[in-house]
Amino acid sequence: CSGFPLSIFFIVINEFCERFSYYGMRAVLVLYFKYFLHWSEDLSTAIFHTFIALCYLTPILGAIIADSWLGKFKTIVSLSIVYTIGQTVLSVGSISDLTDYNRNGSPDNMSLHVALSMIGLILIALGTGGIKPCVSAFGGDQFEEDQEKQRSTFFSLFYLSINAGSLISTIVTPNIRAMECGIHAKQKCYPLAFGIPAILMAVALIVFVIGSRMYKKVEPQGNVMLEVCNCIGFAIKNRFRHRSKKFPKREHWLDWASEKYDKRLIAQTKMVMKVLFLYIPLPMFWALFDQQGSRWTLQATVMNGDFVVQPDQMQIVNPVLIVIMVPIVDSLIYPLIKKCKIDFTPLKKMTVGMFLASMAFVAAALVQVEIDKTYPVFPAAGHTQIRLLNAGYRPATVQFQPQLQRVVVEPRTAVKYMMFKTSELQSLSVASEVQNKTQSLEDLLEGKRYTFAFNTDGSDIMSNLMLDNITSKPEEGRNFIRFINRNGYTVNVSLDYNNFEVLPPLNVSNYTIVPGGKKQYIIRIVTASASCSALSKKFGFGSAYTISIDGCTGGSLNITYFEDVAPNTVHMAWQIPQYFLLTCGEVVFSVTGLEFSYSQAPSNMKSVLQAGWLLTVAVGNIIVLIVAGASGLGKQWAEYVLFSALLLVVCIIFAIMATFYTYVDPNEIEAQFAEEEKEDDKKEKDDHEKQAEADSKM
Repeated sequence: CSGFPLSIFFIVINEFCERFSYYGMRAVLVLYFKYFLHWSEDLSTAIFHTFIALCYLTPILGAIIADSWLGKFKTIVSLSIVYTIGQTVLSVGSISDLTDYNRNGSPDNMSLHVALSMIGLILIALGTGGIKPCVSAFGGDQFEEDQEKQRSTFFSLFYLSINAGSLISTIVTPNIRAMECGIHAKQKCYPLAFGIPAILMAVALIVFVIGSRMYKKVEPQGNVMLEVCNCIGFAIKNRFRHRSKKFPKREHWLDWASEKYDKRLIAQTKMVMKVLFLYIPLPMFWALFDQQGSRWTLQATVMNGDFVVQPDQMQIVNPVLIVIMVPIVDSLIYPLIKKCKIDFTPLKKMTVGMFLASMAFVAAALVQVEIDKTYPVFPAAGHTQIRLLNAGYRPATVQFQPQLQRVVVEPRTAVKYMMFKTSELQSLSVASEVQNKTQSLEDLLEGKRYTFAFNTDGSDIMSNLMLDNITSKPEEGRNFIRFINRNGYTVNVSLDYNNFEVLPPLNVSNYTIVPGGKKQYIIRIVTASASCSALSKKFGFGSAYTISIDGCTGGSLNITYFEDVAPNTVHMAWQIPQYFLLTCGEVVFSVTGLEFSYSQAPSNMKSVLQAGWLLTVAVGNIIVLIVAGASGLGKQWAEYVLFSALLLVVCIIFAIMATFYTYVDPNEIEAQFAEEEKEDDKKEKDDHEKQAEADSKM
């Protein structure tokens, strides 16, 4: 087809579906841990990065299986089956109705869901990691030696399919997750959010198998990684055997492998080891980079998302910026630097990439500081918070006894929560122009919030001390609302024409959850003599309100809003600067790093460096586990600063290492070895001819 083997189209479609499956599942994973499995943010982050680390460790296993045993085709098919099963198991594990025996919307056997989820993720890690090094190489095998141009075009299409799959899935699956589905009770639709990627993975497998008869299948020819590892292992072992001073030193420690391995392999291994030594600081970059899917996604859940973007969709900023930034950097920034006669070597580019990633986490820390300002302060052990709510039209003075605090409360207002030591509170007294009333506070619970509502409009002061059963800011951007009836008669309250609660005078309803966003609700009351309604305000994201029912004027309902918990005010758009800095860092670090690695390694050692590169990603995710677990920092902004500082230190170390690195030309070195081998062959041939001539004379 246009000079291309028809088989490559099956491979490109397969890769698109597989990347859709992986990135779609990964986009919603950390929120699944937190909101479905009810894990803490720290545990959710730890398991997320353990999974990513496993995904980048298994490619080494996949490459060894493909090159030494099954071949690429059978490896891809076998591990794709494992992959599909894993996605299916994860999807089944997210069905709350599976163990919702009492049909209240919550799983009754969470251990089963955790077990299924972990089994599914392990199988996915084996599948996606195992096929990662095989698919692109298998596509390259489909071309003949004289199809270099077509092969280059294929790899462009191949990487386009990767980005297209990841971008589309990161848009689609968070929207599916945000939907509500279920048999007995409606919940966030994680089964479908994981189920769609499972279906796409099954499609990827079927498409790949359909093209089976068209593929050019290369038999396993041994894995160069194993050969390099054996060479290194033998050199270390041989050096240890000859550690005595009576044995002369050799120029390089790898030269101790010369008894068993030829000079070419040893020289190639030396070049690879030089590059791998430079890889040592690189995991720290990935430790920060992969937190887009964990800490940054969790950060977005407590921000204002009123431009209809789900928190887990903010990750699409990265691939979108990649598409924009790569051509700008390649065609504008680099040529401009070159014109300024600055020697911007690959290692210098990587150093700048690390610095930019470090600054991205400084930006994330600044955003987090602003977010923390919106968090309510809840009472600690031994303390109680009390808020005063004047539902009447007259001012009143409240005195906390014994002589703790005196507060004037204006009409139709609420005083912010005040903190007291629970043991010191005895009572409070309310005084208006003509009335007084005392309320005992001796039975208050530690660590709780209360609202004391009162109305001084009548002949007697009506009051009610209410427990505010909110212990944290509403999650997932949702809101809590409740109603208080300030009238002297009973009202029946409904929300969007659904009966809410019947409220006696100055009584308060329980909090109910309403979705976050710009939606407005019809609040309606029915009394013995009238009915009226009003359109609610937009509650935003992460707020809690007490809504006072003030009565009817004609057919219109009068209501007053009292803010119990402030809504999220820091907009999600403030995450864009940190994504921009991190993406710029990725462009000059990741792309340059691969290019540098390939330019400094022999042609037959590319796979070794690819394995080493993937290993740095795995180690980076393990670093997140260690730092986040061991830091013991109580504030998220402090953790961001810690990661930024660590990468900055590593950046300086890498810059120093880079100054001592000497660039080599592997092709030139290999040409020298080829010339030496040619001369050796010629000499051996001449010696053989001379020996034959001598033998004939005898």
